Amino acid sequence: MEPLVQLILLPPLLMAAFNGMMGLFWAPWRTKEGLVGALSTAAVAVPFAVALSLFLGFEHAAVARFFPWLVAGDLAVDFAYRIDELSLLMTLVVTGVGTLIHLYSIGYMHGDGGFWRFFAYLNLFIFAMLNLVLAENLIVLFLGWEGVGLCSYLLIGFWYTDLKNSAAANKAFIVNRIGDFAYLLAMFLIFQTVTAATDGPFGFDFTTLLAPETLALFEGSVGFWVALLLFIGATGKSAQIPLFVWLPDAMAGPTPVSALIHAATMVTSGLYLLARLSALVLLAPGAMAIIAVIGALTALMAATIAITQTDIKRVLAYSTVSQLGFMFLAAGVGAFFVAIFHVMTHAFFKACLFLGSGSVIHSMHHVEHELAHKGIIPDAHGHDPHGHHAESDDSAAKVDAPHPTYATLPYEGPFDAQDMRTMGGLGRYMPVTRWTFLIATLAIAGLPPLAGFFSKDEILLRTFQFAGHVHAGFYLLWGVGIVTAILTAVYMTRAYLLTFEGEPRWPSAMDVKPHESPWTITTPLVVLAGLSVVGGFLGLPHVLGHSWIHGWLVGHEGHVGPVADYPLDPPYVPAGTEWMLLALGAGIAIGGIALAWFGLRFGARGPEADAKVRRGLGWVYAMARRKWLWDEAYDAAVVQPVVRASRDGLAPFDKRVIDGGVDGVGTLVGLASRAVRRVQTGVVQVYALAVVLGVVAVVALLLLV
Repeated sequence: MEPLVQLILLPPLLMAAFNGMMGLFWAPWRTKEGLVGALSTAAVAVPFAVALSLFLGFEHAAVARFFPWLVAGDLAVDFAYRIDELSLLMTLVVTGVGTLIHLYSIGYMHGDGGFWRFFAYLNLFIFAMLNLVLAENLIVLFLGWEGVGLCSYLLIGFWYTDLKNSAAANKAFIVNRIGDFAYLLAMFLIFQTVTAATDGPFGFDFTTLLAPETLALFEGSVGFWVALLLFIGATGKSAQIPLFVWLPDAMAGPTPVSALIHAATMVTSGLYLLARLSALVLLAPGAMAIIAVIGALTALMAATIAITQTDIKRVLAYSTVSQLGFMFLAAGVGAFFVAIFHVMTHAFFKACLFLGSGSVIHSMHHVEHELAHKGIIPDAHGHDPHGHHAESDDSAAKVDAPHPTYATLPYEGPFDAQDMRTMGGLGRYMPVTRWTFLIATLAIAGLPPLAGFFSKDEILLRTFQFAGHVHAGFYLLWGVGIVTAILTAVYMTRAYLLTFEGEPRWPSAMDVKPHESPWTITTPLVVLAGLSVVGGFLGLPHVLGHSWIHGWLVGHEGHVGPVADYPLDPPYVPAGTEWMLLALGAGIAIGGIALAWFGLRFGARGPEADAKVRRGLGWVYAMARRKWLWDEAYDAAVVQPVVRASRDGLAPFDKRVIDGGVDGVGTLVGLASRAVRRVQTGVVQVYALAVVLGVVAVVALLLLV
């Protein structure tokens, strides 16, 4: 087992180091894009092949222990990895989708000066994520947890010369530290609880932590606080209220980064943590209620924001936040296996959507360059290709060099290749991107029988069932889920229609035409679209057959899986009720798609349909457009007080006390030096006298002692 685990973990780590070192110390390596891309993609494809072989031949869970890592007092942590149903499923998702994103990046990042550095970061990210999902204890998991945080910082701020990108990377890194602190507190509380009640060392390993005798220690208030702290840690990585604000800004990174972070890897870390410790979380019903409420509110809030966005990647970013809210709603009602099911299906269709948006942006950048070359719009630096500045000039020189008349855009500011208001009609030029994007759109909208229908409806079904068994208040959360599902179908159909249908809206559309992306970009789209079609059949509803993913993760007769499930009695709703809920889910998807397509007519009317929605919703639209003032609230409550305290309190302290102390030491040394300099007179008689006095002093000391 150990060699196979090494074959999963080491290739991306070694390739990250190799790429980084070669790029730093051998300049010709930076230009070998084909070789860099192929080796980096293979470094992720090999772990996928190994994980697939383990998956196909899986019989029972196993632990690969390599060496003792930390040994101190009651703490004894091994560097160990676990191969079981949950870790294998997550490894397949991470490496499978990761391989496709690496292949896509070869075409997308072509010509970028940091091509080699980008692939080094991607490989390091995959290694950190594999550490997270394969870890056998909370300490090794935390190593991967922090690793993906570091790599996300490097990837989001990849184009660091743009200060906006650097600010987005800093925001992601800082916000995630809040959740990480809660994770650490949870580990401290777990360690204190276990070591106070048991003898012998404790290494945070899941085998010991999730044993019945250990779980019994967490019944009551201590279990509530552990579960709550773990959830707060999860809200950082998985972008839930109130720590979701970093994720939309993470769109500053290259599109493959958005797909990698927002589809299958970093944002699912929090869900994976809760699923891995699901037996512990189930002991804290109060914490579960909080998880469900936060998840439902996050899903609804992000969906309302997504419907107002015009940047195609920001629509998908808020969609990710909303879908993560659905997953936490599932975890809050004890359906952890359903949360992981939606993690998997979401990885398929959201990666397809992000990579599809990248294909669109890649093509629209070509349009932008053509328009700038023809002098129809100013270039990205505010100058036309002939050297004229974009601003008007009233000087006399204007007579000799008349300022060009640029085409107007449907918004203020320069041409934006990501703004859907300048798109439209792309389907006729980009057929592969168009159809794969449409399939993924229908999947996330929940249209049967695509993947999103089964996973989303299973979440709503379990919430409905939980409300009937535990507390009627959860019917309200089920209602929130229904409204969010409708909004999801509307805003995703809107994004598709504004991008691919209708008439082209960029300037001089008759002369400047986009083109389909190369095969390295479209091939991953086709594969992911196919998985978005068939992926949902792994979790069929009870009335339609056997749910493979339930048996795989939770277990079946004679076998207990790694994911705990809330013990509902009876375990299923009546068949008639389930058919009704399935029909409702399908109706929601169809209704939302029809509303956007035929009611609001986003394809035919374009931005005019947005204006109609804005007028109809009034202040609600305005608030959603401003992201419900979350960033402003953080700025007023946290950022500005810290800045003022630093300026008014810490800056004077630093200047007068810290710098003053350092300067005082220098002044003291200077004074002492001036005093000592007076001894150096240059007169030989004075030095002889000093020697005599020294000898006398030494003799006197010897006689006295």
